[in-house]
Amino acid sequence: MTDLLKTRLSRRTVLQTAAVAAVGITPALRAAVYAQGSDKPEKEEVKIGFIPLTDCASVVMASVLGIDKKYGVKIVPSKEASWAGVRDKMVNGELDFAHALYGLVYGVHLGVSGPKKDMAVLMTLNQNGQAITLSKKLADKGAVDGPGLAKVMKADKTEYTFAQTFPTGTHAMWLYYWMASFGIDPLKDAKVIVVPPPQMVANMRVGNMDGYCVGEPWGHRAIIDGIGVTAQTTQDIWKDHPEKVLGTTADFVKKNPNTCRAVTAAILEAGRWIDAGLQNKSKMAETIADKSYVNTSVDAINQRILGRYQNGMGKTWDDPNYMKFYNDGSVNFPYLSDGMWFLTQHKRWGLLKEHPDYLAVAQQINQIDIYKQAATASKTPVPKDVLRTSKLIDGTVWDGKDPKKYADGFKIHA
Repeated sequence: MTDLLKTRLSRRTVLQTAAVAAVGITPALRAAVYAQGSDKPEKEEVKIGFIPLTDCASVVMASVLGIDKKYGVKIVPSKEASWAGVRDKMVNGELDFAHALYGLVYGVHLGVSGPKKDMAVLMTLNQNGQAITLSKKLADKGAVDGPGLAKVMKADKTEYTFAQTFPTGTHAMWLYYWMASFGIDPLKDAKVIVVPPPQMVANMRVGNMDGYCVGEPWGHRAIIDGIGVTAQTTQDIWKDHPEKVLGTTADFVKKNPNTCRAVTAAILEAGRWIDAGLQNKSKMAETIADKSYVNTSVDAINQRILGRYQNGMGKTWDDPNYMKFYNDGSVNFPYLSDGMWFLTQHKRWGLLKEHPDYLAVAQQINQIDIYKQAATASKTPVPKDVLRTSKLIDGTVWDGKDPKKYADGFKIHA
């Protein structure tokens, strides 16, 4: 070791020691220790866009509980009106990050859901917890599940309208996959429209659609209001499916890697706090029900986050595969196979005209290295493999190993 290097290291040690002596080593002020080092967040106050949905909770709670300060950042949650608005504000830099649809981030990266821009997924925010709702009118005709809907639509050729929240997003893909699993071609047998999540219930109330797929609490809200029934939960389409992600642009990651790591670590810790027990989940529900966030009643949120489900027709059940924000740490890893799955469905439904290089695109977008660093900082376990295997509602197994064959293997497609 050269004398110059020794001198530099010694000087840095002295500065860090002085910082510790000055501020102590409490977790909330730990970032001060890094002030003279390379780990200091490049941008200390960040704006994170979110849509009023239960699964914005880990972003909100990281801010409300002050967990963000522990990692040297201040998260400012920004309530947005639609996914298209989230997309535009991420692309133009008005938002630093967003609680975002997995397929939205991938769609922007490939230029099939608006302006093309290189994007990044830092972590998965949650698994499960969405639902497909059918109108009471349809339910009264016998359309209370997939087979019932297929039977009603075959017998009565009336035009049926279904809503999802964004063309390349998760809800569109769950809706299409579910309908196709029961022999309904979503692009030929129905009219599909885009409606922002908080507007779903109001639109169904006035008869603008026969069914919709959206995140909670807007599935349960339809039951509380007596206007719809739950035909299927998305966890029954794909157990432990990826749902929202922490998204940003590739440029932001390149310029602010320390900020990305710090924000990811803070949200990981917030997710762990939420999933730690009933008391925390209840506090979370009370917090995000406020008009500043989801703007609904607490009872619309606090049942399904505990796995207490009802379908609106008298059936109740306890679902162990409810919305999870952390679980045992397995929820949040940005598996490459998760991102690739959305690409296979984009190809299936004609959003992509040609097969992309599935693995290469996922490797570009999903920031595995930054996630692992954030996981280390937040003491979150990391899986050994970047791919995982899942079995979906139609019996199809997805493992990410042959995405082209998988995408081309569906009987119903665009």
